[in-house]
Amino acid sequence: MIINAAPYLRALCLGAASFALISCGPQSEGGSIAKSGAVVSTGTAAIGGPFSLTAHTGAPFTEKDLLGQPSLIYFGFSYCPDVCPTALQNMGTIQEMLGADGKALNYVFISVDAERDTPESLAPYVGSRGFPNGLIGLAGSQEQIDTVVAAYRVYAQKIRDEESAAEFTFDHSDLIILMDKHGQFADIFSRNDTVPAIAARIKIAMSK
Repeated sequence: MIINAAPYLRALCLGAASFALISCGPQSEGGSIAKSGAVVSTGTAAIGGPFSLTAHTGAPFTEKDLLGQPSLIYFGFSYCPDVCPTALQNMGTIQEMLGADGKALNYVFISVDAERDTPESLAPYVGSRGFPNGLIGLAGSQEQIDTVVAAYRVYAQKIRDEESAAEFTFDHSDLIILMDKHGQFADIFSRNDTVPAIAARIKIAMSK
């Protein structure tokens, strides 16, 4: 069961953080995601901070490379069969809906899968049809990923999956995070937010 996280996410914008978790594991016979986590944790909205990863181009990438433009950031992994591609396609649609404003955003996919996702493997993935133009894929060591996951207050837990050839999947936060051009937290969006609503809120945030 996926819990409605909207009230918690609104509270985050006012200073309390809560995250809806979802598993990107195998689907049930009915086609829905077979497993999901729960809404967990509270805290301050101190989201973001220093990190050091490697972009899909092979270049070093830190939080400083995002400064100067607002950024939409999603944490996931390329082996995710459904949830992550859907979120990234939604980001692509948001980019189109924003028009000229959409070109003034960074679009970032941070992999939580240190074992399988590399800069080289992310290069073709971030160019997938429907994903945002210019999507930046970031990968790193487990230590580097742990650092950025903690900085952005998201959740990612490796789960063994004996029913899948991939052997493991991840429970992770299914959230799109908006950071402003100064690298400060601006807004957060869950699967309960429609794409038009997200685009409208981004426009408001960019106008401030």
